[in-house]
Amino acid sequence: MSAIDDELAELSAEFEVLGDWEERYRYVIDLGKDLAPLTDAERSDANKVRGCASQVWLVSEPQADGTIRFRGDSDAHIVRGLIAIVLRLFSGRRPEQILAFDAPAAFETLGLKGALSQQRSNGLASMVARIRRDAEVRV
Repeated sequence: MSAIDDELAELSAEFEVLGDWEERYRYVIDLGKDLAPLTDAERSDANKVRGCASQVWLVSEPQADGTIRFRGDSDAHIVRGLIAIVLRLFSGRRPEQILAFDAPAAFETLGLKGALSQQRSNGLASMVARIRRDAEVRV
């Protein structure tokens, strides 16, 4: 198993402990509270993720070791939590790992696909597409 798969397994175990989706939503919101805020300059049009109903910004920071560090923020609490999940899976990974990872299957494993509205699901897919594009230019 890769580090990204290990992180998915850990997230999945965390979700399993929680009862219904009301508890899981609260947990996702709590995850978002731990995100470091972006600066006003980082909340730029260049960092904005298109295709999200809420305002979402993702910052990509290539590292000397070949990995990419991602940071993000949103104006919506639940979306901040979804960003936190995406960052746990993708941040600090090599571009090849990012591109090889099946994000839709991961979100299915976590039960997010059925629990999110169509708008939120589309926004989540837009975040992953942006991360994948950022990884593709680094391969």
